[in-house]
Amino acid sequence: MRSKPKRNRKVWALINPVEHAIRGACITPQHELDKLRLRELASLDALVHGKGGLTEWQDINAANNLCQVMGEMGIGPEALETTRALSRHLIDAAGRFERTGKMGLTGPAIKAMRDMLEYHDLQRQSVPRSKYEEAIRLVAAQVRSGHTKKVSELI
Repeated sequence: MRSKPKRNRKVWALINPVEHAIRGACITPQHELDKLRLRELASLDALVHGKGGLTEWQDINAANNLCQVMGEMGIGPEALETTRALSRHLIDAAGRFERTGKMGLTGPAIKAMRDMLEYHDLQRQSVPRSKYEEAIRLVAAQVRSGHTKKVSELI
């Protein structure tokens, strides 16, 4: 006896498709952006004051990767130069952390972090939530696949 093939239909009865489309098309709500900003600024502050560790480094690196992907998508491409410079500074900071156990930053690294966070904040305020989530998915896929750019490409 042959079984029926399983159908993969989306069930829209559980959600309102119009409301779902509107949420995807609208800009991310301010209170959600504030949560992201607070975490990023807390990480920046910890790194600047020498109290940062791997978690704070990863927060800044994640924001930098997302800013770079959004720039490559055409959303604020002027941020690409800053993100590439910050990538070099983050690599240097990670090496310093491995050698000394402390996350030390240079003045240009701190400036690059601040500039990147400013660019990224403007990027995510100017795109629909669906576009921002698409960029997040691209970054997550790159991380999962092990796709990383060579250091020589960053220089």
